Amino acid sequence: MMAIYGPLQLILSVVYFMMIIHIIMSWLINFQVLNLHQPLVAQIWIGLNKLLEPIYQPIRRILPDTRPMDLAPLVAFIIVISLQNYILPEIFRAFL
Repeated sequence: MMAIYGPLQLILSVVYFMMIIHIIMSWLINFQVLNLHQPLVAQIWIGLNKLLEPIYQPIRRILPDTRPMDLAPLVAFIIVISLQNYILPEIFRAFL
């Protein structure tokens, strides 16, 4: 079971840090600290959006429309933290 638990924790950790970077970048872009006309910033932003959009899209379909504020990253962030710290350890502890 640890052969499954370790990679799942690693995947959740990578997603966690990608989401933190995405959230911080969105704040910096909105406050005009970062400029999307810079090629490196634009590439990182587009890459993060392409990686995280499959996670956010199902959540956006469930949540009510709260424009201009997008709550999907917050909900996904809470889900990842819950999976990483509470749900997965309990599931694997039940099998031991």
